[in-house]
Amino acid sequence: MVQPVIPTGIVVQKYGGSSVADVDKIRLVAQRIARTKAQGKKVVVVVSAMGKTTNQLIEKAKAISASPSRRELDMLLTCGEREAMSLLTMACAEEGLEAISFTGSQAGILTNDRHSGARIVEVRPFRIEDELDRGKVVIVAGFQGVSYKREITTLGRGGSDTTAVALAGALRADYCEICSDVDGVYSADPRIVDAAQLLEAISHDEMLELAAQGAKVLHDASVDFARKSGIALYARATNKDGGGTRIDFSPERERQVAAVTGQNALIRLKVSGGAAVEHCLQVLEAASIPLTHLDLEGKELRCWFTIADVPDWGEVRKRLDAVLGDQIDLGEEGCVTMVGHGIGGNPGIINKARASAIGAGVPLNAVSVSPLRVTLWCDRQHVDGLVRALHKTFIE
Repeated sequence: MVQPVIPTGIVVQKYGGSSVADVDKIRLVAQRIARTKAQGKKVVVVVSAMGKTTNQLIEKAKAISASPSRRELDMLLTCGEREAMSLLTMACAEEGLEAISFTGSQAGILTNDRHSGARIVEVRPFRIEDELDRGKVVIVAGFQGVSYKREITTLGRGGSDTTAVALAGALRADYCEICSDVDGVYSADPRIVDAAQLLEAISHDEMLELAAQGAKVLHDASVDFARKSGIALYARATNKDGGGTRIDFSPERERQVAAVTGQNALIRLKVSGGAAVEHCLQVLEAASIPLTHLDLEGKELRCWFTIADVPDWGEVRKRLDAVLGDQIDLGEEGCVTMVGHGIGGNPGIINKARASAIGAGVPLNAVSVSPLRVTLWCDRQHVDGLVRALHKTFIE
């Protein structure tokens, strides 16, 4: 059982790329930090790259190489967060705050040696603690760390969330805020479902499933860190000082289905035959492909992932073709997932979900379940329609 957190007065805030997209927004973030500091808090801030900076850097890399080296891509992409942290530190100074910026390595974020998707193995926040004791606001570049080999690494998509919660745990922070341009966690993407509802609270386990299945509000690794460390985690809007969604252990909620989310950019890989399956898994392991789903039945393997998680996909594809040739079946697919405690073992909910899909005219390719989710597989063009149908059936 997680022990109660003793108040330290430390608050960790993370600001996403849209919150620091330009100089004016950076000034507003600095003002929000100043208001938190005025409450007597010790403030640590984790910041993402400005706006579309990361995508622009990736485009530049792809213009030079179809399959850029993951190491060199890490060196390039970490520039975005360093730009944002320096500018925000300057903006804090203009608000009368003493502030200092640190890269991930300077902040003590230690990772394994995987590039483009490293895992945090330890946090040594000694320099942060020293500066907090001196009364300074500490601004940390998110999304990055340093491996035990002294290599600069990045943490993959949503890595700044993970940086923030990992630091909050190591510093024993009172709470951690993940601030963005949305008010919190909704029962569905408000851009797809007009009737989506803001959730006051959601459990760590449910949020982990949502994040893993495509919800973009929080990164799944950050939720896992919060669960293990017992840190109070909030998803909030940057332009507000409170409210939002609390990610907690066991929030009270009457509805069985908490939320619906969809993914329409999945690559499906399928191979058959014992040797082919073995060779395929070896290539995926060597390339450290983060799989979204995997089904292995007898001598048939099916797995799914997003190309956004595989920056050197062209090179990986060549390796797969070299080993498997025409034995490999690659295609595009989508899926929609409902999340809630116990729903994966409820035949009534599964049948009702299938009926909802049929009523919406969505052909299903497959259904998979776990204790906290029901996932319906369909062609990519049907994902948004199925999200709306399931939300209307189970939540509205």
